Amino acid sequence: FKGIDYAKKQGISLVIALDCGIKAIDKVAYAKERGIDFIICDHHNPGDQIPDAVAVLDPKRVDCSYPFSELSGCGVGFKLVQAFSLKNKISTDRVYRYLDLVAVSIASDIVPLTGENRIMAYCGLRQLNDNPSMGLKAIINLSGIAEKEINIEDVVFKIGPRINAAGRIESGKSAVNLLISEDEGEARIIGERVDNYNDERRSIDSNITQEALALIEQDAKQIYNKTTVLFNPNWHKGVIGIVASRLIDTFYRPTVILTESNGFATGSARSVAGYDLYQAIESCSDLLENFGGHKYAAGLTMKVENITKFHKKFEKFVSETITPEQLIPVVEIDTEISLYDITPGFYKMLNRFEPFGPENMTPIFLTENVVDNGTGKKVGATGDHLKLNLIQEKDPYKVYPAIAFQQGSRYDGISSGNAFDICYSVEENEFMGRKNLQLNIKDIKLD
Repeated sequence: FKGIDYAKKQGISLVIALDCGIKAIDKVAYAKERGIDFIICDHHNPGDQIPDAVAVLDPKRVDCSYPFSELSGCGVGFKLVQAFSLKNKISTDRVYRYLDLVAVSIASDIVPLTGENRIMAYCGLRQLNDNPSMGLKAIINLSGIAEKEINIEDVVFKIGPRINAAGRIESGKSAVNLLISEDEGEARIIGERVDNYNDERRSIDSNITQEALALIEQDAKQIYNKTTVLFNPNWHKGVIGIVASRLIDTFYRPTVILTESNGFATGSARSVAGYDLYQAIESCSDLLENFGGHKYAAGLTMKVENITKFHKKFEKFVSETITPEQLIPVVEIDTEISLYDITPGFYKMLNRFEPFGPENMTPIFLTENVVDNGTGKKVGATGDHLKLNLIQEKDPYKVYPAIAFQQGSRYDGISSGNAFDICYSVEENEFMGRKNLQLNIKDIKLD
């Protein structure tokens, strides 16, 4: 409500809400009483009531006839801009120049890479590589990916986190100013500030993750639950969504991480593959002040005194509705191939399926009976990862470089010389100006 009061003082008569607002019934009514109109561009699930705004654009509305329901929040905003330009005879070139930003939103919002999202992401990635905006160019340079072909993975792990870090640590203003900058020098300066925020965010995120893991491991009941629900009033609000995702890597189950903000417990929830988290949180709505989100991610707020009740009710609902299979992380393998099938032509064919992402994931292959040629080693500051050079009996003179993240514990079994099975994706690795194909190992099965 403070934001609406501020808008009124500034003489603002229209607010466009992006990626939020579908449940802001009271706020939109409050604004309307003060002569401020709202246009809502959202992609989250609506409630029983729709805000009384000038326009409410949401492809998840039951009465929405738009042919694609999985747009990102920014994608809905882009549709508004497209319609506005058509109505006012504005050149489409002026609209399409923003597709690099749309691609960043599609990748960062973790929406399906199918249908219209796939088309916009493809066109946006081309712009990111050929002619990005000044702000995105600054981030690309700071991320160390300026000399490579930028893909969705680069956006998810390099570009998106840096943009988000400003809002997580201080204020989103720095990120906004960076993205609208048209001066290369200014963009570089703001970009460096945002990059520093990202370093700080990573440190905070790491510390809280370790604290959260310790809380689970110290509580025998927590370890055997079907859910994780943790609260610490001192945790940084800006990183708890990331922490929830990281906890799932260790304790694979629906997870809610809460901290205290403005006297309430507020937090983020993340789900596992195939389980509808939103439905589980909705079942606890009587204990919540507000909530919103979709199948795999949500935000929620409750009174601090309701946390224990919420935990019990959430755990009960999930326990009754989740299947044992959904609590086991699975690597979905597309097909089995031999290492000698992997050629530059094969990789070129794979690239035609890009951009990869949810519902159009990078193909995962299985190859059995491979061995390391004796040069494999642990890598990383603490030896958590493996750098391998693999061969297969049919062509023992052909070596296939491979990287295996978080598989350092398998080193003894691999270095013994015994054959093992791997599932992996194929990627292009560039080092010292030279490009070569590399296997990105997702899992290893030792005999």
